[in-house]
Amino acid sequence: MANLKKWLPLLIIVSGFALAYFMGWFKYLDPQLLVEKSDYLQSLVSDNFLLVLVGFIALYAILTVFMLPASILTVASGFLFGIYVGAPAVVMGATLGACGLFLAAKTSLQDTLKGIAGPFISKMEAEYNESPFAYLFTLRLIPVFPFAVANIAPALLGAKFRDYLITTALGIIPGTVAYSLIGHGLRETLKSADTGSKDINVAELMGATFVNMLPAFGMLILVALIPIIYKKFMSKSKVVA
Repeated sequence: MANLKKWLPLLIIVSGFALAYFMGWFKYLDPQLLVEKSDYLQSLVSDNFLLVLVGFIALYAILTVFMLPASILTVASGFLFGIYVGAPAVVMGATLGACGLFLAAKTSLQDTLKGIAGPFISKMEAEYNESPFAYLFTLRLIPVFPFAVANIAPALLGAKFRDYLITTALGIIPGTVAYSLIGHGLRETLKSADTGSKDINVAELMGATFVNMLPAFGMLILVALIPIIYKKFMSKSKVVA
């Protein structure tokens, strides 16, 4: 019975992932569906905004807990709700799901997972112990590891839940905004194309696409520059110290 309790969180997570795979649910994570079902999705949101928003946050949290790919939902957030509602919805859902995975790894699975990932965790512990909060924030701000790994590793390092919660919610904001802007730009582009006429000016459509996607491209460049800026800043601070 003790062994069952110990392995139950992992069994639930693995079972959820396997169920999604064998049921073919991954096909619903195809970005193409946003375009194909654009009118239906927009009408669904306009008719049931609060219900869809809560469902979206819950779905994002569930996908995160079961370590399923949720990046398409980040794009979809801007497409469905706009950047000002969509990005916070992703941060909320991703943080809730990440905290659920963290707690699962922190309790019954901690010793087992730490034994499996011993050498890997040992390399991280030295840097983590120097400044736990800063390390957790860096782990989120600079996505060196997959999101699922970044959710579990802090539990094995002995991170405090409060620190994990704060650094997760704040650290994922830049990347979330960048991908949510892509969805927002896509929505605005489709609106530009929906002129009610069969004759579409290709040049105007291309121009609208460029203008609508420009904020997303700018944010993606900024996110890509974060590791470089951070590395230079940290190297200078260490020299001063």
